[in-house]
Amino acid sequence: LKNRKKMAVTAEGKSREAITHFKVLKRFSGYTLVEATLRTGRTHQIRVHLAFIGYPIVDDQLYGHRRQGLNINRQALHSYVLGFAHPSSKKYMEFSAPLPQDMQELIDYLEGDER
Repeated sequence: LKNRKKMAVTAEGKSREAITHFKVLKRFSGYTLVEATLRTGRTHQIRVHLAFIGYPIVDDQLYGHRRQGLNINRQALHSYVLGFAHPSSKKYMEFSAPLPQDMQELIDYLEGDER
């Protein structure tokens, strides 16, 4: 059976355009911290694109795999800034959220492995 929730990168004519720009912020041993900027808003877009190029998100059980030994119990994915045009007023709105403690602890752990 196919997983009906799983999206894919495809070259078929029926596909919808999905554009993501990635910027490497830091490289660790076996891991990379990236910033993703979406130009479109497709379901699981960041997760699908990273898995397709061989860089699945840590603990993404749908598109990647669980990495043992890392102290995080969810996908290592965080939306720092979210912006959009309000549907009624068309006014641009932007919201930000600081990095959660478990994500910072993961980065600190990976930085410790580099020493």
